[in-house]
Amino acid sequence: MKDLKEFNIHFVGLKEGSHLFNYEIDNTFFEAFNYDDFLSSSIKIELNFIKKSTHFELEFSATGHVTIPCDTTNEPFDLAVNPAISLVVKFGPEFNDDNEDVLIITYDANKIDISQYIYEMIVLAIPQKRVHPKVLDGTMESQALSKLEELQIKKEKNVSNETDPRWDKLKNIITEKNT
Repeated sequence: MKDLKEFNIHFVGLKEGSHLFNYEIDNTFFEAFNYDDFLSSSIKIELNFIKKSTHFELEFSATGHVTIPCDTTNEPFDLAVNPAISLVVKFGPEFNDDNEDVLIITYDANKIDISQYIYEMIVLAIPQKRVHPKVLDGTMESQALSKLEELQIKKEKNVSNETDPRWDKLKNIITEKNT
């Protein structure tokens, strides 16, 4: 993974209080993480960095869209994303990111790399099953859907209630055994 220097926040020179950081994300950001599920992306990240005397509070919010292929038809479509996460950063003797809500950095640290948190926030906002909106409302016209409809199992309209007489004999075995 490449070092994404613009996502390093040098907090040593910041005064206590709220600081606002804005970022523009596109596919080059995701390429740094070797993530290629998005055909294209355009996302604006807003980070409210609140510096307090003993810890930091980070509030991430994102708005934008990603272009992804539909799992049913493989047709590309734009999916709106607007996730938000919060993170508390505390100081400790050693780095620890085991807790998803609290990050512990060393006492001698002077910056925080937030790129991993932005990446996870966006990727986890994408649903596992990606279905084109036109597939859901039934207006999609594609070769894949046409082929699926052609291969779909069709139910017969004139199904008789008569059973095969060979099975009737087997059904009688159970009732004869009980008598």
